[in-house]
Amino acid sequence: MSGVHLSEEYEPPVPVEESSVRSADGIRLHVEVHGRPGAPTVMLAHGWTCSTVFWAPVIRRLADRYRVVVYDQRGHGRSEIPPSRARYSTRALAEDLSAVLARTVPAGERAVLAGHSMGGMTIMAAGGRPDVAERTAAAVLISTGPGELVAELTVLPPAVRARRLRRFLHRQLLRSRLPLGPVSPASRVALKYATMGPGSPAGQVEATARIVHACPTAVRANWAAVLDRLDVHAGLARLAAPTAVVVGTGDRLTPPVHAHRIVAELQNPQGLLLLPGVGHMAPLERPAEVAAEIHRMASAFLAAAPSAEPAPVSAPALATEVPAAVTASVDERTAVS
Repeated sequence: MSGVHLSEEYEPPVPVEESSVRSADGIRLHVEVHGRPGAPTVMLAHGWTCSTVFWAPVIRRLADRYRVVVYDQRGHGRSEIPPSRARYSTRALAEDLSAVLARTVPAGERAVLAGHSMGGMTIMAAGGRPDVAERTAAAVLISTGPGELVAELTVLPPAVRARRLRRFLHRQLLRSRLPLGPVSPASRVALKYATMGPGSPAGQVEATARIVHACPTAVRANWAAVLDRLDVHAGLARLAAPTAVVVGTGDRLTPPVHAHRIVAELQNPQGLLLLPGVGHMAPLERPAEVAAEIHRMASAFLAAAPSAEPAPVSAPALATEVPAAVTASVDERTAVS
């Protein structure tokens, strides 16, 4: 076990409810509910190689105001591992989201959906599905992209200039089936470089490493194959809910170019929040700002949402907010460092 101490912030909070939900193809999904029963609902979808634990710092900042639903994507965390590669697809992601929404959000009610990385791709893949749209009040897409992922990766140093070589090497990194093994000093350094900002403290890096290393190798590789050919532009164009976008300026996996493309293709964009120096793991690196953005959208678009700020949220996070009566805009805001 690593000697790096993890603060309570990164430990999984105790849910008020746990359940299993069957998706359209029978895959069992692990679902947790945190926070206040009967409060407006926020649903969080994690990204590739992560789990519900990834959202711990954000859940802690929202649970006193909202009913927070989180679930493990298929193959991740405590959800069932698909028995074949055919069960890994963006359609499956959309069907999983639909199944969890149907179980946790009663007919006639709606939730704010927030997705990080593959979780954001899940929301985009489900764009235009009536069963998802009728339960969606608004969305927040965090550190994600609709396609062209390999072409835009910036993990390799600029010295590797040849475009074809960069794509080839990035694809090999993305689809590697090498087991990660135990968390080690070398793996922490590599993971921090690829997925986090240079200012990320040791505790954040350790929390990220433990989550990512817990993902089974085959699951990681099978989802990587889906991400390699990802194209959810059609779903993004049909996503009618008011949607905010968040990205770190130092994100090497889904650089800000993706965020700008998303905003340009959205039907109802509600702003782009840039997090200076932050890498791909924004909800772990800057949970206060991410929680504040989710709260901003819930306050504006969820019926009976609380008007007060969620606690605890730092002053820098509040400085990034716009009035609750959000206008349909593509305003770009930069969080205070």
